[in-house]
Amino acid sequence: MPKTLRTAMVLGLLAALALDCGSGSGGSDIAENVCKKADNCNSLKGISAAQCTNVVNTSLQSKTDSAQSNAEQALNACLGTADCTTISDCIDGALQGGAGASTGAGGSSLGGNGGSSIGGSGGPGNGGTAGAGTAGSGAGGQPVGGATGSGGTTGTTSSGGSGMGGTTGGVTSSGGNQAGGAQGTGGSTAGGTGGSASTGLLLITSAQNAYWQTGTVTMVTSGTADLNVDKNTTYQRWDGFGGCFNEMGWDALSVVSAADITNAMKLLFDANDGANFVYGRLPLGASDYAMSWYTLDDLPSGTANDYAMNSFSIARDQQKLIPFIKAALQAKPDIHLWASPWVVPAWMMDSSSNMKSDAQTQQAHALYMARFVEEYAKQGLKIEAIHPQNEPGYARVHWTQAELITFMKTYLGPTFAQRNLTAQIWCGTMSKDPDDTNIAKATAIDADAMKVVKGFGVQWNLQAAVTTLQKANVPVMQTEHRCGNYNFASPYWDQSRYSSSKPQNDHLYGEESWQLIRDWIVSGVNSYSAWNMVLDTIGMSLDGWPQNALLVVDRSTKKLIVTPAYYVFRHFSQYIAVGATRIGTSGSNDAFAFKNPDGSIVVQVYNSGASSKKMTVGVGSALSQSLYQFDVPAHGWGTLRVLP
Repeated sequence: MPKTLRTAMVLGLLAALALDCGSGSGGSDIAENVCKKADNCNSLKGISAAQCTNVVNTSLQSKTDSAQSNAEQALNACLGTADCTTISDCIDGALQGGAGASTGAGGSSLGGNGGSSIGGSGGPGNGGTAGAGTAGSGAGGQPVGGATGSGGTTGTTSSGGSGMGGTTGGVTSSGGNQAGGAQGTGGSTAGGTGGSASTGLLLITSAQNAYWQTGTVTMVTSGTADLNVDKNTTYQRWDGFGGCFNEMGWDALSVVSAADITNAMKLLFDANDGANFVYGRLPLGASDYAMSWYTLDDLPSGTANDYAMNSFSIARDQQKLIPFIKAALQAKPDIHLWASPWVVPAWMMDSSSNMKSDAQTQQAHALYMARFVEEYAKQGLKIEAIHPQNEPGYARVHWTQAELITFMKTYLGPTFAQRNLTAQIWCGTMSKDPDDTNIAKATAIDADAMKVVKGFGVQWNLQAAVTTLQKANVPVMQTEHRCGNYNFASPYWDQSRYSSSKPQNDHLYGEESWQLIRDWIVSGVNSYSAWNMVLDTIGMSLDGWPQNALLVVDRSTKKLIVTPAYYVFRHFSQYIAVGATRIGTSGSNDAFAFKNPDGSIVVQVYNSGASSKKMTVGVGSALSQSLYQFDVPAHGWGTLRVLP
């Protein structure tokens, strides 16, 4: 049935029910009844009545109250349909037609304001056929692959698992097998993305000592799906993944070869041979992963202030931070750069580290941030957004809720406007609950503040606030992935593993990372940022906290190491395209899915069990699904891509 006719039918049924809204059974009873009716009409394909019920309930729960009510009324009307030939169109129309689907936060990524709500699809997923591989020597493992193709880069080392294939002279693998085939001419320098586009299917899996493996997918015609993916249940739009530039990362890279630096940037930012990060965070002044604490307007002892920013300088940034950013831009020229300060010039605070609230200091602080944007522009670096304070609840700079909101709407916004700066102002990065939660929520309901604020940056403890912040109809970014190695309780973490001398960078942190990212995405964020993209193996912060990174450098051997957490991010970021829409899943909490703009479906799954699991995934709608079967390794994760 044409979509226009189906929608008209649903709207007509809604109109007929307008005077008799109480006739339906409501909630799960409606889902169960329509699925039984569809089953009796032999309208279910690849899905059972019970699974259909779960999918319909998931779809209903994803909608706004009014849309859910409309859909329930339309489904009730479908129950009165005597003709089995129209039941499928009626149910599909009720779930996706006139009733409408739930939408996530509106607005675009950092480049613009506003934008449409979600529900559509985004850009093409990456992939293609892996090239032929270089057979290198694995320490304690077996080399995999064929002859060296042209265009490969110097190899990297993989910690506790597989190295990246496609490297000249092979890849050194510590304790595991060499992964992936090497690149053929024009192929992937990181082992390829696996699979063949001509088959319409791609499966990549990762497990300890076996990262980034191309798997086999079998289409089956019978059986029961472990996971149902419903393309018609939609949630938030996806804007992409990213990570943070810090001085210590570039300092660590300074000990490896130029080829390894190029390879590191490719691993992080390349769309085909890497993680395809699209966002780059940087500190405005020092972070706790600078080489030392500093700001961009530090004054000599005895100098009272610099309200006019006469001493403002980014000379320190030009030593390590800006070279790091520019190296990344060689791999991806259009990275969306945004910044937040950890510290402010000492003269802007009182003796107790409280931010001074007088107008002159506040205006100077706004000018400080404007100058940062302007000076970076002179370096050819476009700062697209400023988050005025990193973790105000924990910060070395203490703000009250009222002062920070006033700063954004009264000083920072007008200053940017007066100086014709296009950089957006976001309320971020909020971390401590309830302090930062209250700041973000108060901002969201402040009409004047929201004339200036174009998004929310949240991290660590603010996951529960995402649903509330979405109501402001601006993007919500998860701004800092948890760093691991905590001396306190944390989700998916065994506190006895804490080390005061060195981070783990191991497979368990990879599993923790998978689950953390899953939780934030399901909560509704529009983008997700790693913390340190690169550190050395010690990873010690200025505060004495050793933390994990995606890529690490062994200074003694001058080797670049790819960590399990890197593979977690890449599983998501390489295949979930910018502009994708999260879609409904039911049957497992260890999964989520997206529909890309090209119509491809990307399903992410995790197996926490001690043995490999054969998994059947159904992809389609509440009434009709195609079944795909594959193995997910023990304590591993997998990415399934189904082309349209």
